[in-house]
Amino acid sequence: MNKKIKWGILSTANIGTGQVIPAMQKGQFTEIVAIASRNLSKAKETADQLGILKAYGSYEELLADISVDAIYIPLPNHLHVEWSIKCLEAGKHVLCEKPIALNADDVKKLIDTRDKTGKKISEAFMVRSHPQWLKALDLVNKGELGEIKAVQGFFSYFNNDSANIRNVEEYGGGSLWDIGCYPINTSRFIFNEMPRRVVAITENDPEFNVDRLASAILDFPSGQAVFTSATQLSPYQRMSIFGTKKHMEIEIPFNSPIDKPTRIFINDTVTRDEERTVVELNACDQYTHQGDNFSQAIINDSEVPLPLEDSLINTATIKAIFESAKTGQWVNISI
Repeated sequence: MNKKIKWGILSTANIGTGQVIPAMQKGQFTEIVAIASRNLSKAKETADQLGILKAYGSYEELLADISVDAIYIPLPNHLHVEWSIKCLEAGKHVLCEKPIALNADDVKKLIDTRDKTGKKISEAFMVRSHPQWLKALDLVNKGELGEIKAVQGFFSYFNNDSANIRNVEEYGGGSLWDIGCYPINTSRFIFNEMPRRVVAITENDPEFNVDRLASAILDFPSGQAVFTSATQLSPYQRMSIFGTKKHMEIEIPFNSPIDKPTRIFINDTVTRDEERTVVELNACDQYTHQGDNFSQAIINDSEVPLPLEDSLINTATIKAIFESAKTGQWVNISI
């Protein structure tokens, strides 16, 4: 019988209850044993709905539960650092939703706490666990596309609800922190490099004062990445990778479906659709893979799939994009 890591969930946020918890409950190496809320009745209600054994009316009670090995944190963005540190100091491993922090200095604080406590922590970029992205990287590394010179991305949805947490400035709202982080992260994944500098433009919502439209160019040593993220446009997502021999498009790169296969298109021509190659990956839940991958890192005492050093680069890149949008200038990325 496989060893399973016992998980606690810090909050009853929708992303956890609607997507991540049900997915982790299907995992081979994960077991959800407890959930906490500021409201005990809410915690009990959610626990009953999801078949979770224990419910706590405070986060502190969950951290005090010695049967819990690891904590998943789907709290609002501005609370990620505070509670990640508390979890680590309580002796728990931590998988925290993105963005794990809103500035590079806070990521460094997390690195220091990780090193002091000896516990594992990772930012929950679930896409990096999906077989389609692992396949895309494999094709790139095998030279199928030739030398990679450009990556292009787009990610958008429509949400103009003033009460929605993604539109609240002090909570780390806006398109870049919520979804622009994905094309940044996956571009870096494909290039296997840190961008040197960025130039960007953003448009802020006049009421919410968060970026509702952002476009940026990332200058890598090997090439360039260009992306747009938006929170008040029609829903769309696509990532394209361009090499000197061929190009590749990932059809549904981020919110991949769990009930049908995902597809990668490889084209050596743009004029005859019948000549494209379609790589089809079996349907899966990337949140299940994410939970299992992190749990296995705990079981095997191995490196987590996405270490904080990676998060530091992503966070610094986003901050540089904001600075460039304000100044209209190229901004160097430093960590």
